[in-house]
Amino acid sequence: MFPFIKLTDSIVTLRPFEFGDEVELHTAVHESLPELKPWMSWANENYSLETALNFITLTRTYWSSGTMYAFAITDAQTGILLGGCSLSHIHPVYHFCNLGYWVRSSRHGQGIAGRAAKLSAHFAFERVNLIRTEIVVAVGNESSKRVAQKIGAHDEGILLNRMVTGDSIADAHMFSLLPSDFGLVAKL
Repeated sequence: MFPFIKLTDSIVTLRPFEFGDEVELHTAVHESLPELKPWMSWANENYSLETALNFITLTRTYWSSGTMYAFAITDAQTGILLGGCSLSHIHPVYHFCNLGYWVRSSRHGQGIAGRAAKLSAHFAFERVNLIRTEIVVAVGNESSKRVAQKIGAHDEGILLNRMVTGDSIADAHMFSLLPSDFGLVAKL
C-alpha cells in the first residue's frame, strides 16, 4: 500500500505524485519550459505525457524504497498542480540529500517554492531522519537562488563544476537547511 502523506501550510499542500497527475504535470512543464529548460536537463520540448507518466511511476517506486521523495506541489484550496519538490540523492551513510523545486510559470512570485522547500525539509528531518538538506543552484539561476535566500537557507559558497545544465557544465551555489533551522534536533 502506498503511503498516504500530505504536508500542508494551508497555502500549499505537498503529496506524492499520483497516477492521473500526468496530464496536469505535462501541461505545467510545457507552460514553464522557457524558465525550466536552461536549468533542468529533463525539461525540453520532448517532455511528453508518457514522460510524465514514467516520472510518476519511477517516483512512486523510489518513494516505496526510501531512496527519493518526490512531491507534487498543489494549491491547498483547489488541489491544482503548481509544480514539484523533491528530496533526492539521499546519502545512506551521511544522512543528507538534495532538495529541489520548481513552480509552474503562471504561479511564480507567490512564495510557493519556498513554502514547498520548507515543508519538504521539515519532512526530511522529522520523518526520514536526515541531518542536512542541500539546495544546489546553478550560477545564473537567480530565481532558485532567491528562493533559497528567502527561506533562510545557509549560503555555503560556490562549488566549481558542480552540475550539468543542458549540455553545459556549471558552477553552483550551495545552500543548506538543517534541523536546527526548524527548532529540531538532528538524530540518527
